[in-house]
Amino acid sequence: MSTTARAEDSPAASEVAGRLREAGFVRLVGAATGDALAASGILARALSTRDTPFQVSLATLPGDAERSTDADCTVAVGRSDPAADCSLSGIATPASETAFEVARSLDADPDVALALAGCVADGRVLGGSVAEAAEAVGFERRPGLAVPTTDLVDGLAHSTLVHAPFSGDPESVAEALAGLGLDATDGTLDASTLAEEARRRVASLVTLSTVGDDDVPSRGGHAVERVLRPSLGGPFETIGGYADVLDAVARDQPGTGVALALGHDVGDVALDVWRSHALRAHAGVAQATTGRYDGLFVARAETEDAPVGTMARLAHDYRSPEPVTLAVADGVAAVVTDDQDVEAVLTTAAEGVDGVAGATGTTGRVRFDVETGAFITAFREAL
Repeated sequence: MSTTARAEDSPAASEVAGRLREAGFVRLVGAATGDALAASGILARALSTRDTPFQVSLATLPGDAERSTDADCTVAVGRSDPAADCSLSGIATPASETAFEVARSLDADPDVALALAGCVADGRVLGGSVAEAAEAVGFERRPGLAVPTTDLVDGLAHSTLVHAPFSGDPESVAEALAGLGLDATDGTLDASTLAEEARRRVASLVTLSTVGDDDVPSRGGHAVERVLRPSLGGPFETIGGYADVLDAVARDQPGTGVALALGHDVGDVALDVWRSHALRAHAGVAQATTGRYDGLFVARAETEDAPVGTMARLAHDYRSPEPVTLAVADGVAAVVTDDQDVEAVLTTAAEGVDGVAGATGTTGRVRFDVETGAFITAFREAL
């Protein structure tokens, strides 16, 4: 397997903008991720300002995408797709970053909060035109946590930016906050009422609870930074919280996700989806049967409906001592690596069990119809 991710194969933003400018009808087919959802929303809004008809859909695997619509231009977002006219693959830079530049090339005024949230959902260090635009707009950063709700108990219990002993358990979160002298006895805590010093103490609690154990891999120290010192803005309490919600709805309820990315008033529904997604993801990680092999960490879900994509990311960031992490449930799996392009491995493993796979750089998904153990064996052999 290649030890580095593939070079970016997306066309330049100006080339994509040129294709969209000439199209009479555009179909946007996004991967089921927060970054791809945000990028799709940015492109769709830019097309709307030009009165160009469009269709937006999300698909976990490329083969799941609806292809019956007759469009002048089909754009794959968040993955490469040879069946599309062009792709914003999201490999070298987040798809949201490229979409932001495309929208500007179309003389649109892209939503900085949506673009920034997409980049945060992507998980890489922020930079480039979106970060510059956020600074120019004056998005304020403050001590505290990047959660989408005012209620800190709710936000921290359901955040999928971190995985701590209290994740997925509001009562445990309330007890932990009470240990800091913060009154969450009724199961809620309004973060807007907290002084800066209290916000710093909460951030320290989360950091120590998340990465204070020697068993947590070093990458956890970088991952936890996504939830600290949040930027304020967007339709939710913080940009990081917005990113968390985008990723959850993209994976669990893409129709709601598209409506959210287009700016419709579906915030309450999206938050409910986010809570459900988080509970299942944290339960999946906490209760997983794990195995460690040469270069591979496997987390086998013991809970129903575990969202393996989020589960793989959390396990990789906060549990896996190996450079490759595989999360597996009944008939589905997801993989995350440090810096290895996973497409060839996933394709080989899927072909070995008559499954289907899709990958973007260091992450991938596969669907199969064999026993879970048989797929794990196929993946190990392909790796």
